[in-house]
Amino acid sequence: MTMSARLALMFCVALLSACASRTPPPAKVVRAPIFAPTQNFSPAAEDVLFRALGLVGTPYRWGGNTPDSGFDCSGLIGYVYRDAAGISLPRTTGEMIGMQAPSVGKEALQTGDVIFFATNGGSRVSHAGIYVGEGRFVHAPATGGTVKLDSLSKAYWQKAYLSAKRVLQPEHLARNP
Repeated sequence: MTMSARLALMFCVALLSACASRTPPPAKVVRAPIFAPTQNFSPAAEDVLFRALGLVGTPYRWGGNTPDSGFDCSGLIGYVYRDAAGISLPRTTGEMIGMQAPSVGKEALQTGDVIFFATNGGSRVSHAGIYVGEGRFVHAPATGGTVKLDSLSKAYWQKAYLSAKRVLQPEHLARNP
């Protein structure tokens, strides 16, 4: 079955099941964390967001930098920015944290920012991810795992957090309203 046929079938099934279902209860109002303001997305920031989220589940592979071969953390970041925004980044987290890009405070993070961690303790960068908004980031964590969506509110990531860089130029940023 072709991809378009599968999508059409899934759409029809979803439409029919929606027609047969009950009206859902009203949604709860959930407040976003203080460091995740509501954002209006520029096309480049939105492309980075969707490309990064679309790679969740891709296998981890040390040195990997494509969906077919798998990703390590810096390979994932480089691939997403190159593919979604046409931006070439340095290959390693050590090079990325030193790149000429504005530093961003944790409270000012916006979709598309690259965030850095010291997962081995101390203050030396050893891991990085792509901030996707609402206190969440996409990263390729470790051997045996897959690319995943994670939360900065977890104690582990709070303790390991180092800094962030704004890679997208001002005309490409996800802006606050």
